[in-house]
Amino acid sequence: MRFVKGHGTENDFVILPDPDGVLDLTPEAVARLCDRRAGIGADGVLRVVRTKAADIDADVDADAEWFMDYRNADGGIAEMCGNGMRVFARYLVDSGLAAPGEWDVATRGGLRRVALGASGDVSVDMGAPELLGYGEASLAGVAFQGRRVSVGNPHLACRVDGPVAALDLSRAPGFDPAVFPDGVNVEFFRSVGERHVEMRVFERGSGETRSCGTGTVAVAAAAAQGTPGTSEWTVDVPGGRVTVTLDGRTSHLRGPAVLVAEGETRPGWI
Repeated sequence: MRFVKGHGTENDFVILPDPDGVLDLTPEAVARLCDRRAGIGADGVLRVVRTKAADIDADVDADAEWFMDYRNADGGIAEMCGNGMRVFARYLVDSGLAAPGEWDVATRGGLRRVALGASGDVSVDMGAPELLGYGEASLAGVAFQGRRVSVGNPHLACRVDGPVAALDLSRAPGFDPAVFPDGVNVEFFRSVGERHVEMRVFERGSGETRSCGTGTVAVAAAAAQGTPGTSEWTVDVPGGRVTVTLDGRTSHLRGPAVLVAEGETRPGWI
């Protein structure tokens, strides 16, 4: 099995080129690939497949040539991944499967338009974040109030007063499964300047990650609530910095995407 390793602000992925949709990618295989001690190690897997060849249980737009089949580190299927989308687009251009410029990629969360040159940052149209009301997460018995946000996948963005580095995210935050029946990505964020926040995230199916693209959009939307017009937000995560632009109609996520290695798994390992 051929693979490429890449990351976006240290949110890292195993990329599996499968243009004709021939891989039998089981949850167990994904978990083995993502295992940081016994596998390649990653927060998730990006299967690169042509939309017309994608055998998936989801309605996708066949007008996009490529489909991003994203799996969390535990093998579970996810709707979207903002950092993964940037890495996915970088792979397509660097491997000659797409030309630099702007084009759409199909996901389980809908079409996402990407824009990139031959090098540098990648921008993704993430769609309009949907504010859904309020919710609650808990850490070590302490309750945190948050804003429920959908960015094609579920988020709970919780504002905190102190540095996010002080939080213990070694265990999953508690939440109400009746409110989040499919699980939820939980973000904790703090304002550190004008339209500038820091955040940490615990992703469903992966644990704490160094960054989460959809999570940065959710946090920007929660922080910007009530801000009129277009606003640009700087979001610092443990793995670096991204920019989120909100204009009332959609959102754009811009940041780096880096490919670091490629190779093949040994026969019979997966």
